[in-house]
Amino acid sequence: MAFEFTDSNFKESAIDSSGLKVVDFWAEWCGPCRLVTPIIDELSAEYEGKALIGKVNVDHNPETSMKYSVRSIPTILFIKDGEVVDKHVGVATKASLEAKIASLI
Repeated sequence: MAFEFTDSNFKESAIDSSGLKVVDFWAEWCGPCRLVTPIIDELSAEYEGKALIGKVNVDHNPETSMKYSVRSIPTILFIKDGEVVDKHVGVATKASLEAKIASLI
């Protein structure tokens, strides 16, 4: 299961800690988000210990969504050592996400 980022833990878990974080901004009502969810869950398990991969529910965590200008979902942010280094908006394949993660680890 993917890590659950929230407004209260985002700074500590994604920004103030070193290493790669992959953060999927999503909502339960979003059809394309439901396509990405199993991919994020699989990647979270496969990259455990190498990267922290998780999700932000935009409905429950509006502060983080606004701070990072998430206007469309799904949006996936790649954060390395506290800095957003890449962003993907829309549905992504597992292969494309794996390639991006491999290039950033």
